[in-house]
Parts: sequence; structure tokens; C-alpha cells
Amino acid sequence: MTFTTRPQITGTFGVVTSTHWIASAVGMSMLERGGNAFDAAVATALTLQVVEPHLNGPLGDMPAIFRKAGEDRPTVLCAQGTAPAGATIAHYRAEGLDMVPGSGMLATVIPGAFDGWMLMLRDHGTLGLREVLEPAIHYARHGHPILANAANGIASLADLFREEWPTSAAVWLPGGQAPKPGSLFRNPDLADTWDRVLAEAETVSGREARIDRARDVFYRGFVAEAIDAWVREACVMDAAGGRRKGVLTGQDMAGWSASYEAPLSVDYGDWEVFKTGPWGQGPSLLQALRLLDGTGVGEMDPNGAEFVHTVTEAIKLAFADREAYYGDPAFNDIPMEALLSRDYADARRGLIGATASREQRPGTVPGCEPWVQAMLDRAAAKVEEAGAGAGEPTMAHLTDRRGDTVHLDVIDAAGNMVSATPSGGWLQSSPVVPGLGMPLNSRAQMFWLEEGRPSSLKPGARPRTTLTPSIASLKGEPRLAFGTPGGDQQDQWQLILFLRRVHATANLQAAIDAPLFHSFHVQGSFYPRASRPGHLMVEPSFGEDVIADLKRRGHDVEVAAPWTVGRLTAAERGEDGLLRAAATPRMMQAYAIGR
Repeated sequence: MTFTTRPQITGTFGVVTSTHWIASAVGMSMLERGGNAFDAAVATALTLQVVEPHLNGPLGDMPAIFRKAGEDRPTVLCAQGTAPAGATIAHYRAEGLDMVPGSGMLATVIPGAFDGWMLMLRDHGTLGLREVLEPAIHYARHGHPILANAANGIASLADLFREEWPTSAAVWLPGGQAPKPGSLFRNPDLADTWDRVLAEAETVSGREARIDRARDVFYRGFVAEAIDAWVREACVMDAAGGRRKGVLTGQDMAGWSASYEAPLSVDYGDWEVFKTGPWGQGPSLLQALRLLDGTGVGEMDPNGAEFVHTVTEAIKLAFADREAYYGDPAFNDIPMEALLSRDYADARRGLIGATASREQRPGTVPGCEPWVQAMLDRAAAKVEEAGAGAGEPTMAHLTDRRGDTVHLDVIDAAGNMVSATPSGGWLQSSPVVPGLGMPLNSRAQMFWLEEGRPSSLKPGARPRTTLTPSIASLKGEPRLAFGTPGGDQQDQWQLILFLRRVHATANLQAAIDAPLFHSFHVQGSFYPRASRPGHLMVEPSFGEDVIADLKRRGHDVEVAAPWTVGRLTAAERGEDGLLRAAATPRMMQAYAIGR
């Protein structure tokens, strides 16, 4: 087996990884001024909202998994907003829809990211609100070199902004034109919003009181009021090709807050991997590990055809269960104990055959048969074309007209550990809310407009998000924080990284740099919810022999451009306390920093 030997970042003071170099540097600066991993994560995330507006925004969503120093098990922070009170299947059907649009006002759930970051900062950070927010304000006010992908995405949507979303044109088309890649880009409305939040928060005394005051200002003050007024009046073009009004209200925002919960996990040898509950897709990685534990995957060449084929077929089975069974467990009795059991995996493992499957094959858990049938019926239905702003692709070999996600990992010298995957509220998802400098999210497209499924649209329910950070423990000690942007590909790439780290190399950078692959066989999570049976995308660095072997096994192989698949980052704390971190060189955006 061959791995790249590009060195990983090391340090004993702290390590920060994120999908943008400015944000990574901001996070490290928080550690250098005496903050901890939680302070660094919050400051990094707030900065990412400014410097990667095509990938995330303040009105988006965020799950995080974190480990507090000295604790044996991580905790999940759920900052995934829920469906508004007016988001009913009946209402959406009355709007002429059989699927939630991929953009526009009806695609919105309650914005969750800001409250989640403030909850983390209040309960686990040490720095004040001003310290973590000032970098974001600075880059919004004074500008940052805009990424080529962001500039190109804006340019591709310029006509839509001018003709249909004029509030977005006012922010993203300064002077009436799309910014040039690398030019200094400013968002003064966003800077003004944060300045006002900060000013109102500082009318009270005390660190925690100011953070709570900021939460009130955002969810029950002028931010919520601006959103409420905008949604009541705006009737805008969406990805389904119609002009529709939204249902989100200020009352929805006022009644919601982020929360903590226990993670799900499975053991894999001496390791244990922790993920969110089934309101996210994270348990699919755990199911895939159960399936693979017994295939001999650890003895396979991690860059060989047998490895790629076996992992891909396990992913197909796990993701079929994702589509049939996952949803908000507050509204559904999700059979996760059964789905994660060894007996269930043992019964399903035999479906991993010598050739590529072209079927959607969810398993059967007694009492849940209607869910399985509903999934199969929908998978067989005709898929419409995507419209403006729809979807969440990740790589440059896809389209720049859609949004994406960011990811960050932080570990400090004390052993505090954060893995978070913020997303939503990107510039393609919805028009900018006037005066705020930020658009709403489009996470409601994860819901189905059919009654009786775990992921059916319901007021107050969390959409089954694709956002899926990870932490893994070795012999009971939390060691590894990792993740990636990438919609339905997130747990596919993370699974590959984890298997290579466990079975092939201790060098995180080598594991990330090795050739990557993913499948679009699974039914997509984003509008228009398409699938491509048998599809397998691979990087050309696998080599012609491996690619030919995969074709012989029946995969519809699509060879990507070199270095374009996956945006993984990872951070690890060794038994000796030495910290290591790595970030993908793909797209030249992600960075790892350590000291």
C-alpha cells in the first residue's frame, strides 16, 4: 500500500482545522490569547460565516460533538432548527408542491447556528462575546479576499439576484457586478448587525449574561423582528419554479433554543465512534462500520479495488436504512438499537456481493414495514430537474450554482475537543433579509411531503440533516475529531478516512491525501432527491488497473478531475499529549494550524 508522506501539523499548545485559512488563523488566535477549544471553535465558526458565504451563514444550522477535558464520553450539541408552526404538509401541498423546494422561503427552518454557538460559548468557553465576535465583524466590515468559488457562484446567479432576489443583489453584487476572485469583499450590513447585537448585549454586566442577552437579541429582538417582517411580505422565486411566501415567524424563533444530548456510538476494535442521533445521517457511518466489521476490510489494500467495492456496498446498505428509518426521534420511535445491533449487521452483511448492487435495499425491522415501503415507492418515482439555488454539492466538478457546508475541528492542550459542521444560510439558498446581510437557510428540503414517514414534514420536527461531525475514542479515551462538508458524501468520506487511520496509517495527512471515492447510488437528501443506481465517483490517482477492476465489478465509474473529491479535516490527541492535525489539499481551501 502507498500513502502520501506530506507532513501533518503537530503541536502541544493546540490545533485548529477548518475549511478556510483565515478562520483557522482566527481560531488559533483565540487559543493564543488564553481561550480554550470552545472559544476557538466559536470564533472560527463566526468567521467562516463571513469568508465562506457560499457555504454557510448566520441563519443556518449546526451540529457539534464535543468532549470536555476529563470526561470519558463526548456530548452532542444540537443546533439544528425545527420546522416552523406553519410548515404543514397540507400547506405545502396547497402551494402546488409534492416536494419541498431546494431554495426560497418555504425551504426554511428556524435558524439554529447562532444559538448553538452561543450556548457552547456560555457553558464551556472562557472568553467574552466581544472577543469571539470581533474577527467576524472586522472581515465583514473591512473585507476579505473572496474565494474563486464564491465569486464564480455569485456571477452564475447574478441574473437571478437582479431579476428575482434584489435584496441579494444589494449585498452580493456591489456596484451592480459580481466580485472578481481574490478581490476584497465586504458585507457592511452583516457587520452592522453584529455590531448592534454586541452593543445590545453589552448593556448588561457579566460574561454569561451578555451571551444570553445576545441570544435574546437574535431570537426575540431586532434580528427576529426583521426576519418576521421580511417573511410576511416576501414572495420570491424558488427552486421549484414558483414565487411563494414563507411560513417562518418571529414567534417560531422565540420559542426555540439549541440543546445538548447524548451521542450514538458503536465499537470497532479498540475504537469507539460517536455520532449524532437519527435526526442526522451520522448513524449511517456507525451502521456501515458494523457491516464492515466481519468483511476483512482491515486486511485489504486501502487503495485497492476490493476495499473500494466493499466499502461502497456497505455504504449503500447503510444509506438505504437512512432513507427508510431516520428522522427526528422526538416524533418517531426510531429503532436505532436494532439498526446498530450486531445481529442486524450480521443478517445484512451477506448482501455485500461480488458485484455492484443497483437496488435500494433497506432492511426490515418488525413494525416498521410501512416506512420501508414508502421509501421504496419514493425511490421509484420520477425526479424533477433542480431549479435556482437547489441542492448542496461539494466539489468543483459539480456545479457552482449551489451551496455547501464548512467543517472545523479544534483540540486544545487540556484535551478539550470540538468537531462541528455548520451549514445552511448560504447565499444561494434564499434572498438576503433586508438590513441584516444574511439569507435564510434551506434545510427544510430534507423533509418529505408524504404522511407517515419518519422524515415527513411536521411543525416542530428537526429535518434529517446531512450534517455529521465525528469524534472517536481509542481504548476509552477520546482521541480523534474529524469531519467534512459534502452533503450525502460526508459520512462516505469520513468512513474512508477512519478505516485508513485505523488499519493503514497513523499519519492523518496521509490518510486524507490518499485517493477518495463516493457513490450517488443513494437517494439524495437535497432537492430534487435524485439517485444514480450503481454510480461510483473515484479520483484518477487510484490508477487505471483499479478503475478497470471496479468497472468489471459492475460499478458505473465516473472518474473525477485530479484532487477534487472530499474536503476532510481531522485533529488527534495522542497518548503522549502531542496534538496532530491535517486538512485536505483539495480545492486549496482547508487548513490545519498548530503550535
